[in-house]
Amino acid sequence: MVKKLQKMAEKKSTSAAGLLDGAFAGTVKDSAQQIWLAGLGAFSKAQEEGGKVFDALVKEGISLQRKTQAVAEEKIGEVTNKMSGMAGDVTAKAGQHWDKLEAIFEERTARALGKLGVPSAKDVAALNQRIDELSALIGKSTKPAAKAAAKTAPAKKAPVKRAARKAA
Repeated sequence: MVKKLQKMAEKKSTSAAGLLDGAFAGTVKDSAQQIWLAGLGAFSKAQEEGGKVFDALVKEGISLQRKTQAVAEEKIGEVTNKMSGMAGDVTAKAGQHWDKLEAIFEERTARALGKLGVPSAKDVAALNQRIDELSALIGKSTKPAAKAAAKTAPAKKAPVKRAARKAA
């Protein structure tokens, strides 16, 4: 008898499971149908509004590109200004160093020429000035002497010639 009761219990459980399985299958089928219909609706909506969305995205992209270019040009301008300033500083420093190097070279060259006995430009200028001063003095002293010589020249012609021959 226990076996009969077990068989009956098994039949009732399988028939209940079958009922549940049938209801579950129907629910799944209905859900699948609704999902399919929602997908078709979304596809249709995308086709209708796809062109509008695409145009809107293009406009937004153009706007973004313009903003990006403006920012990039601004940054390039800033960098260019900074680089120009740095180049100016480097040029100034290089000029200072070049001037120092030139001064050192001139000083050492002047020392070397001085050791060799070569007169410097200052020495030559001083000598020229001294020659000019002496020439001026000689010119002043020869004018009165020339006048005096002109007055006394006829009487003293012979001694001047002898003095000139002795000097020669």
